[in-house]
Amino acid sequence: MKYIEFSVKERIGFIILNRPEKRNALNFEMISELKTAFSVLEKDSQVSAIILSARGQAFCAGADLTYLQELQQFSYEENLADSNHLKELLLQIYTLKKVVIAQVQGHALAGGCGLVSVCDFAFSVPDAKFGYTEVKIGFIPAIVLVFLLRKIGEGKVKQLLLSGELVSAAEAHQLGIVNSIIQAENLSSEVTAFAHKLCLTNSAYAMMVTKQMIAQVQSMPLETALSFAAEMNAKTRESDDCRRGVGAFLRKEKLVW
Repeated sequence: MKYIEFSVKERIGFIILNRPEKRNALNFEMISELKTAFSVLEKDSQVSAIILSARGQAFCAGADLTYLQELQQFSYEENLADSNHLKELLLQIYTLKKVVIAQVQGHALAGGCGLVSVCDFAFSVPDAKFGYTEVKIGFIPAIVLVFLLRKIGEGKVKQLLLSGELVSAAEAHQLGIVNSIIQAENLSSEVTAFAHKLCLTNSAYAMMVTKQMIAQVQSMPLETALSFAAEMNAKTRESDDCRRGVGAFLRKEKLVW
């Protein structure tokens, strides 16, 4: 692939944004490559978690502005198709059957911050900046706001998206965008260790079902959500993973998934 790299090692899928000379800015081809990589890793039964990282000083600077300028000459239908292309990537990550972890080694801005927002976990270096800066160039963070409202709530979303201001990693942590802040020299090893822990201590099936339920129940009425939850509870009891896990617990055996 031209703009990303991806591989598998010890049950972890690794996806690396590899356009450092453009601060890993997103264009149509890069988004296509990301969609392909996530699809391949999702189908790989040996993969239980995926780490999304980047090369260079920035994690991702958002949309490639040269490409965005070109899109201004396109028809509405062409721009809608391009917008749907990004929507499909963010939705794919948000609903992926595998846990996705963002390893943020540098600034994550606009669409790049959107990528971080839809991951299940995010770990950042102290010096990284985060922000949804679209309003400063007359654009809007249209797609990411749908996900961000679910993640951190309306008040915090208005603060970030209407101001367009950058926030520090510490502020991003307080806002709920980042789970933890790690020194740069330890970032890769600690994120990989965290992914390994998920793979070894948690059922991949249980994580998948839990993640899918989190995505689905928020749009349901309360009674519908509770009925769905009860059905999934009953269904999961019949799974091989549940039988294995409960059996090992009762036998006081240490379980490695």
